[in-house]
Amino acid sequence: MSGFTRGFLGRRKPSDPRLPPGQYDTGRSWPVLTAEVTPKLDTAEWTFGIDGLVEQPVSWTWDEIHALGADTYRGDIHCVTTWSKLDMTFTGISVDTLLAIAKPQPSATHVLATCHTGYTTNLPLADVTGGKAWVAWEVDGAPLPREHGGPARLLVPHLYFWKSAKWVSGLRVLDHDEPGFWEERGYHDRGDPWLEQRYQGD
Repeated sequence: MSGFTRGFLGRRKPSDPRLPPGQYDTGRSWPVLTAEVTPKLDTAEWTFGIDGLVEQPVSWTWDEIHALGADTYRGDIHCVTTWSKLDMTFTGISVDTLLAIAKPQPSATHVLATCHTGYTTNLPLADVTGGKAWVAWEVDGAPLPREHGGPARLLVPHLYFWKSAKWVSGLRVLDHDEPGFWEERGYHDRGDPWLEQRYQGD
């Protein structure tokens, strides 16, 4: 995302039960929004790690994380700028699988997602466990494009999409909430689209 805006205007279909309040269906279009310069990451050098309050800090290469298997999310995504894209398919690895290896300590309550660009975003641990989050590397059967976070991004589709950090590099497990890039700039700490948690105070 770029800038601090209350959203784009578009065609709205309030009768569609898949659309949270204030959202419109973008159709075939998938808008590109980013706060950073789009990096070109080589999968030969790409890594993803989990550290912080875990029993086993761990890091995976591109080949190692793929060797853990693959999971699929089929559903919708919702951007804080008011667009939604319906009926998408993402393939990657469940964050549950990764955290099961790292083993968060009993005091853990939150994670801070970090990225190869320096971007960060905070999430309650409960929002990335229980089949709610993935590290995704394919979309609709094709490699995830660079402009959408490729080679891999965090996918947390039940929250506004700024929480699905592009070019993700890891998760830092914490015992407290630590605001990330957009949260420090006025965006909501959690970002539930069904509650319209767009900005602080919503």
